[in-house]
Amino acid sequence: MRPTRSETDSFGTLEVPADALWGAQTARSLLFFNIGQQEGQRMPLALIHALAWIKWAAALVNRDLGLLDAVEAQAIAAAAREVVSGVHDGQFPLSVWQTGSGTQSHMNVNEVIANLASQALGGGLGEQRSIHPNDHVNLGQSSNDVFPSAMHLALALQAKQRLLPALSELQAALLNKSDAWAGLIKIGRTHLQDATPVTLGQEFGGYATQLQLCEGHLRYALQAVHRLAIGGTAVGTGLNTHAEFGPRVALLLAQQTGLPLTQASNLFAAMAGHEALVGLHAGLKMLAIALTKIGGDIRLMGSGPRAGLGELLLPANEPGSSIMPGKVNPTQIEALTMVCAQVMGHDAAIGFASSQGQFELNVYKPLLILNCLDSLSLLSDAMRSFTQHCVQGLEANPERIEGLLQSSLMLVTALVPHIGYDQAAAIAKQAHQSGSTLRAAAFALGSVTAEDFDIWVDPTQMLAPRQ
Repeated sequence: MRPTRSETDSFGTLEVPADALWGAQTARSLLFFNIGQQEGQRMPLALIHALAWIKWAAALVNRDLGLLDAVEAQAIAAAAREVVSGVHDGQFPLSVWQTGSGTQSHMNVNEVIANLASQALGGGLGEQRSIHPNDHVNLGQSSNDVFPSAMHLALALQAKQRLLPALSELQAALLNKSDAWAGLIKIGRTHLQDATPVTLGQEFGGYATQLQLCEGHLRYALQAVHRLAIGGTAVGTGLNTHAEFGPRVALLLAQQTGLPLTQASNLFAAMAGHEALVGLHAGLKMLAIALTKIGGDIRLMGSGPRAGLGELLLPANEPGSSIMPGKVNPTQIEALTMVCAQVMGHDAAIGFASSQGQFELNVYKPLLILNCLDSLSLLSDAMRSFTQHCVQGLEANPERIEGLLQSSLMLVTALVPHIGYDQAAAIAKQAHQSGSTLRAAAFALGSVTAEDFDIWVDPTQMLAPRQ
C-alpha cells in the first residue's frame, strides 16, 4: 500500500498519499468526482499552468502591496514558476467534470504551490507546512475571479504560441502555390458542374484570403479574451482584496507574457458571462468551416488518379489501403476535416454552457475551457500537419488540367457578347449531344467563323473583366 498522511479540511480528516504535493481538498475531489478519469479527461494542463502564472503574479503584487511577507511571497512565486515549467504536471489529477466554478482544480494548484513553497522554506507537507493554500497562496483571490482569468490567459497564450503561427504558415503555403500556379488555366466549377475558366493560382489565392478573414476575426475576438476578471473575488465586488490588486496582476502578467492583458472594465460581466469565449470560439468555428471547404476542394481536385478529376497530385505519405496495393488516399484532408467537425460540435456545447450564468457566476467553466482549448489545440496541430504533409507537397497535373479545360462546354460563355445567349446555348447543346467540340458545333450551326471563334474563345482572355 502507498503510505499516506492525514490531512484535515473544514469537512473533516482524510488520507492523502504521503509524497503528494496536493492536499485534502484535492483528495476530496478525487473521491467525489471520479468522472471521465479512465478516459483521461483531466483539467487541461494549459489551464493549470495559467493558474500558476496568476499565483506567481498575485504573490509578487501582494508583496509589493505590503500584504504578504517578502520571503513567503518569493517562495510562492518560485513554486508557481516550477508548476508553470511542467515539472509537477503529475500533481494535478482532477477530472474536468467537477464544480462549475473550477474550485477543486483551483485549490489543487493552491495546495501544490503551498507545499512546494513550504518545502523551499524548510517546512513540511500538509498540516506541517508553513505556507497556507488559502491564506497565503490565495490571498485576495477567489476561484470565481481566478479561474476565468486563467481560462482567458490559457487561451490567449495558446493562440499566440500555436494557433496564429500555424494559421500563418498555412496561408503562406497556399500563397506560394497561388504564385506558382498563377498562369495555369483550368476550368472553373459551380454546383460541381463546369463553369468558366480560372487559374489554379486564383483558386489557391482565394483559399488564402478565406483564412485571412478568419485570422482577422480571431485577432478581434482575442481583444476581449485579453481582459481578465482578476480582482473581482467572489461576486465581482472585490471583497477582501486590495483595490490595486487586479490591475497590478494583469499588468505583471502582460509584462511577463507579452500579451496586452488588462483587468476587465466590468468584473460582474467577466465572471457571470463568457461572451469573450463565445466570440473566440466563433472564430475557431469560422476557421473550421473555411478549412473544411479548402480541404474538400483539394480532395476533389486530387481525386483519381484516373477515374476522378486528377487535376492535383496529392503527396503519397503512406499506403492507403490494407487490400488495394498502390492506393493513395487524401488522409491529411480527412484528418483535418474530422478536426473541423469536432470544433463545430464543441461550438454547440460552448454556446449552451455560456448561457448558463445565474446571477453573479457562470457554472460551466470547466466545460468551456476544455472545449475551447481542445478546439484551439486540434486546429493548430491539424493546420500544421495539413501544411507540411499536404499543401507543401501538392503538385499540379497540367496535362489533365488542359484536357478538361479544352473539353468544357462552358467556354461558350465567351461567345455571348458577340452572338447572344440563345445562339451560344444552341452551340453548347449541339456539342454536348453530338459529342463534338464547341468549335465544330459552332461551324455546324453557322454561328461564327473559324477566325472569330479562335479570337473570341480564348481562355487566357476569360480570367478577368474586359478592359
